[in-house]
Amino acid sequence: MNGIIEFRGPVLTAPGQERQGLWAVDGTLTFTRPTEEPDQVLDGWVIPGLVDAHCHIGLGPGGDVPAEVAGQQAKEDREAGTLLVRDAGAVHDTRWIQRHPGLPRIIRAGRHIARTRRYLRGLAVEVEPEDLVEAVRKQARAGDGWVKLVGDWIDRGAGDLAASFPARAVKDAVRAAHDEGARVTAHCFAEDTLDDMLDAGIDCIEHGTGLLPRHLPRFVEQGVPIVPTLINIATFPNIAAQAEAKFPRYAAHMRALWERRAERILEAHEAGVALYAGTDAGSVIRHGRIVDELEALQAAGLPAVAALDAGSWAARTWLEAEAIAEGASADVLVCDEDPRKDLTTLRSIRHIVLRGARVGGGEGGSGGLH
Repeated sequence: MNGIIEFRGPVLTAPGQERQGLWAVDGTLTFTRPTEEPDQVLDGWVIPGLVDAHCHIGLGPGGDVPAEVAGQQAKEDREAGTLLVRDAGAVHDTRWIQRHPGLPRIIRAGRHIARTRRYLRGLAVEVEPEDLVEAVRKQARAGDGWVKLVGDWIDRGAGDLAASFPARAVKDAVRAAHDEGARVTAHCFAEDTLDDMLDAGIDCIEHGTGLLPRHLPRFVEQGVPIVPTLINIATFPNIAAQAEAKFPRYAAHMRALWERRAERILEAHEAGVALYAGTDAGSVIRHGRIVDELEALQAAGLPAVAALDAGSWAARTWLEAEAIAEGASADVLVCDEDPRKDLTTLRSIRHIVLRGARVGGGEGGSGGLH
């Protein structure tokens, strides 16, 4: 039993909706004042816990990590205000984290599915096109309603990015996932890969660096969102530099994709494509960087409130997760100032409340993995 917490201050139930009067009673939110006095009173601006829509808790440079490392990754994300994670592929079985009362909620996607010898070693289930449908069905059953494909990667024979699987195989794979009740997302860097994915009826695109004006109407009409992972895209110049000597065409392509990253995101936003915040924390990007990603979205041209929405209210709605509502789990942040106007206030969160218990923030909380 977590007792009663009273939240005193503006409660932001949606980007443009503000109200007063919110309590957490034994882990559940209510707008009705309890008859008993609160055990704690927390002052400040209240928003739903942040969402990292592309995160790899339980993944390291070589693949799986020990449980203590996965737990520390989850804690780092939580301390940054991330209380809900959409896993985008991990080798580690994170179901124990799902059951841990002090760590973020995770919506799991199973392991990446990649073409044989066409991805980072040790991270993915690697298959040939004829085995793709079977692999998708297996990962759909192992996860929580999501499957992750590696849509493209460098083809060393071609010396550039190339699709991992033929278009027909992708269509069959997406259909199989849908038959299993799962949605499909895909890692996509290159331009042409997006056409194949949209033709297949994909449910989401990760990165989307190859987005072109011709794609925008289809993303909007088909309701396909993009998780841009801008702080990951920031690593493209380094990737290009390392590849320059052996794969100059690939290096030039990666630089070109990086150079128009902000233009691409702003065009998508203005066209009405749904964007959600994801850090790609895991093997390369460190955990706990969700605010960096929100600020990168703002730097690309999104208003602060739109960037925050991409990592809060809208992301929760998309993932069919609770936000601030009567009877919802008390997974909220308490900020010093209105984060819709200034995202930097998220860098010093006053209180982090997860499942109705204070677990972190600038003024304490249990904070541990116990």
